[in-house]
This record gives sequence, structure tokens and C-alpha cells, in this order.
Amino acid sequence: MFKKICFVFIVSIAASSPILSQTPDTVFLEELTWTEVHSAIESGTTTIILPTAGTEQNGPHMVLGKHKYRINAGAERIARTLGNTLVAPAITYVPEGDIDPPSGHMRFAGTISIPIETFQSVLEHAARSLKQHGFTDILLIGDSGPNQRPQEYIAEQLSSEWLEDNVNVFHIGDWYKVGVFDEYLVSQGASYEQIGSHAGLRDTSLLLAIAPEHVRINKINPGRGPDVDGVSGNPTLATKELGQAGFDLIFNAAMEQIRELMERD
Repeated sequence: MFKKICFVFIVSIAASSPILSQTPDTVFLEELTWTEVHSAIESGTTTIILPTAGTEQNGPHMVLGKHKYRINAGAERIARTLGNTLVAPAITYVPEGDIDPPSGHMRFAGTISIPIETFQSVLEHAARSLKQHGFTDILLIGDSGPNQRPQEYIAEQLSSEWLEDNVNVFHIGDWYKVGVFDEYLVSQGASYEQIGSHAGLRDTSLLLAIAPEHVRINKINPGRGPDVDGVSGNPTLATKELGQAGFDLIFNAAMEQIRELMERD
């Protein structure tokens, strides 16, 4: 009798608990089982986004994982818009400057940097892994400046090698076309000095729109310079509304490039 009651109780929990539910509504590879991924590929999900981010200082007011949160939000939106697309785990170790003596963002605690050659190797072998499983369109989308040229190089190299296999690797450089957002901010009355090049108005607005919990509101102050607090620009002018407008502009630019590349192919 006791065993019967336990069995009914367990079945009841399994039927009602979201923890024990079926395949979740997700585009993220790491949230799926291998059988779910295999079934998705067999059913026509053969496009995958390989996002790259970084682990770097972003002033006293934004977390080191800023790029990861931004690119994951963008990659998910792109994947759901394209359809039949998954998102690989973001690569968060990227070139950020020399380690010893430190340069660039490595001058600030918490930043992690790897050589460009190592980054290219990780990109290459991640793409080779995805091709092996049956993905035929691999989109390299990076949310950090130093990632762009290595991605372009690997995309060209692998696409050339896999020409006869009908497997494409695309570098989506327009995701990092920050100029399109800068132009919008200028139209709203901001100066380029206020926008800044790092952790300023532009960067802070984007994270406020995407992951506001990772912005320390009480730590936001006008930047004192890249060599002092790591901030270029004025983050005190940042708002969620400006960030959402910028996120839409960047997303649209990336989508336009993706569609052009995939249609051309």
C-alpha cells in the first residue's frame, strides 16, 4: 500500500512540476539534451549562432560579463526571428590585452585575456564541432571589438574549406556597428564625448535595457577616463529607453546582413 501511494505521489508531481516538463521553449544549446538537439537538426534546425563576448572591466557600475548578457539577448532574438536556429554557448574568454605587463582592460581586476591565436583556435574547433553534428549555417556574432577580425578570418577560412560540403560560416560584423546607435544618440542631443567608447552613455544604456540587474545604479558617475576608472563617456545620461532603441537598431542591422548573406548563398 505504501509503495502504491508513493508511486501515485511521484507521478502526480511529475505531471504538474515544470522541473519535470518536456522539451523547454529555448533556443540555447546548453539547455537541451543531445537527443533534443539531434531531433532538431533532423527536423531542419541547421542554423546555429556562435556568440562571442568577453570578460572585462566595464567601469565601477557594470559587471564584467556585460558582453555576455548583451550577446545572449541579441542571439536569442535573432534565433527566434530566423526560426530553425539554435544558439551555442557564448565564448567569454577573448583577447583583452597583454597579461604581463598588463595592457588594455587587463589593467583592471577581473578581466581575463587570451591570445588572438588561441581565440581563433577556439572559434575554429567550436565551428568544426557544430559542422560535425549537422549544422550547415554557422553565424559568428561578436559583442566586443577585438573579436571582429579573428571571427572574419575564421569565417573566410572555414567557408572556403567547406565549399563543397555546402556548409557556410558567416561573420556578422554589423551586430557590432556601434555607429548606428551613436547616430541615434546624437539625434537625441548627446555628444560623442558623452557617448564615449567604453562603459559610457551607449554601453550603459544597452545593459539597462537588456539586464538592468547587472548595473550598479548607485555607482554611476561621469567617467574619469579609460586610464582612471575604465570609463569613457558619461553613463549618468543612460536610460533603459535609449538602450532599447539602440538594441533594436543593432538587431535590425545584424538581421539585414544575415538575410543578405544567407540569400546570396
